[in-house]
Amino acid sequence: MNGYLADSHTHLDQFDPSEILGILGSAIDAGVDLIIAAGVTEESSRKCIEIANSHDSVFAGIGIHPMDIKEPMTLASYNRFKSMAAANTKVVCISEIGLDFSPGMPNISLQIQVLRKQIRLARELALPVIFHSREHPGRSIDHYKTLAVLREEKIQEVGGAMHYFQWDEAVAQVCFDLDLLVSIGKPLLRIPQLQETVKSIPLDHIVLETDSYPQYFKRNRSRWTEPKDVKAIAMKIAELKGLSLETVAKATTKNLVNLLRTK
Repeated sequence: MNGYLADSHTHLDQFDPSEILGILGSAIDAGVDLIIAAGVTEESSRKCIEIANSHDSVFAGIGIHPMDIKEPMTLASYNRFKSMAAANTKVVCISEIGLDFSPGMPNISLQIQVLRKQIRLARELALPVIFHSREHPGRSIDHYKTLAVLREEKIQEVGGAMHYFQWDEAVAQVCFDLDLLVSIGKPLLRIPQLQETVKSIPLDHIVLETDSYPQYFKRNRSRWTEPKDVKAIAMKIAELKGLSLETVAKATTKNLVNLLRTK
């Protein structure tokens, strides 16, 4: 996998199957030929694997999203995910997992139990983790709680990336201290504070993503975010850092390839 541009985090399985070929075609036209489809439940993870097995440019992440947690992770569930990964070479990471402190989410103690189990699965499988961390509004300390759990579970043994990073240099530095990358999405195009943060982050610590999923709240289908939009994110980083698009594209793709340990 030595693509020009790479999207480290999408939810392709949530699109209508009839749209996948067109989405991937538009991505290739934009120079995006490495895409991770991230699962959010066991069923979703299986769908991501099916898509990955059907398309050369797509690879799969498997896991349970914190907002989709219904019960503690059992040994049976752990072993089903383990078997999924063992049976499919296109499973390249544990994703999307993490903690969500926003109102209405599952009990945080339950979330932490499931997160710990999934990090242990990642370590057993020697797969990196692409993780979610969403704070209670106005309470950025919550990200340090997420990172503390990752540290306790020895995340640095497998590495990973903080999905949809939108925070400050201090949070980024904790990630780097744990040998984690930050994953930058479209918020970079509109948030000045994030732009300032990204200016200061070394390019070898960054991967790109779109977090693509069906955006039914956007009435115009052409405005939905898709993997092709990674190019706009790379162009913004190039502008902020005074680099060429090619330099940013090659570096961020190399970072993801190295993280996934896949050639």
